Amino acid sequence: MRVVADTNVVISGLLWRGPSRAVLDAAREGRLELFTSSELLAELAEVLERFKFRERLERAGVDASELVAGFASLAVWAAPAERETVVLADADDDAVLACARAANAEWIVSGDRHLLELSSYRGIEILSPATAMELLSGHPP
Repeated sequence: MRVVADTNVVISGLLWRGPSRAVLDAAREGRLELFTSSELLAELAEVLERFKFRERLERAGVDASELVAGFASLAVWAAPAERETVVLADADDDAVLACARAANAEWIVSGDRHLLELSSYRGIEILSPATAMELLSGHPP
């Protein structure tokens, strides 16, 4: 299963337990293949540096660059050739779509309402982390 995880899923999975963590664990276990791009990694680094995550990172004993490097080593690199304007309300979401297209992904896993409202993009299903894990485990929602 070829998957692109949105930045919100990656951060949630790196810093907390729950369905987003299960998505990252499934990649670590080889049950799915995560893809990322330079633009998504840059967004991950920028978001993790925000003040609201500082205390959580300190409690975990890691810094943002360590988490970004760890995720980069877990994911496969995809190089989007082009980026369409699809999500007018949030241009960052278009980077997720471009990465998924370049990776020939089957799923985008996101907690972002703009992406979830699309439900699919060019044949790529857009799922919440909980739904993705239910489908992966063979228990459809």
